[in-house]
Amino acid sequence: MIFFDYFMYLLSMIFLVICVLLGVGFLTLLERKVLGYIQIR
Repeated sequence: MIFFDYFMYLLSMIFLVICVLLGVGFLTLLERKVLGYIQIR
């Protein structure tokens, strides 16, 4: 049972890290698009 608790904790931490990385990547992409639109104008 203790092993299962550790496994769920590790899984949730990995999921959190992946979500943060995806969020940062998406924000960077969005920022580049916005800056591109500003430069076109």
